[in-house]
Amino acid sequence: MNKEQLKEKIKKFETMINTADEKLANELIASDASFYTPVSPEPLYGGKGYLSVVHFMRKGFSDVQWKLEEMIVDDNKIAVRWTLTGTHDGEFLGVKPTGIKIKTGVMNFYYFNDDGKIINDIAAEGMIGILKPLGLCN
Repeated sequence: MNKEQLKEKIKKFETMINTADEKLANELIASDASFYTPVSPEPLYGGKGYLSVVHFMRKGFSDVQWKLEEMIVDDNKIAVRWTLTGTHDGEFLGVKPTGIKIKTGVMNFYYFNDDGKIINDIAAEGMIGILKPLGLCN
C-alpha cells in the first residue's frame, strides 16, 4: 500500500475507535493481530480484541474520544499523535467517578501487513495523562 492509502486507513481507524464500530474494526485489523495491554494479562486478538480496550475506556469515560493530530508514514508503519479527551463518569481502575475532564496526548505506532490491515499497535506511555488527573500517580 502506498502512503496515502495507509493514511486513509488511519482516518478510518479514528472513526472506528470513536464509534466502536466492530465491522470497521474487522475491516482494518487482521484477525490474527495480537495486542498486549495493561488491562489484560493475555493478548487480545483482532478487531474484537482491540475494541475490548475501547470498551474498557468507555466504562470509565463514556464520552472518550481520540482526535488524530499528526501522523508520519514510513513503509508499512505509521506513527500517530492523538489527543484523548473524556469525562471520568464511571469507575476506572477502581476509582469511583470524579467528574474530572481529561485531555492528554497519546502516541501510537501501527504496523500493517501487505493486505493493508493493522497487525500490531505499540502505544507510548499515554496512560500517565489519564492517571495523574485522577490522583492515581504523582
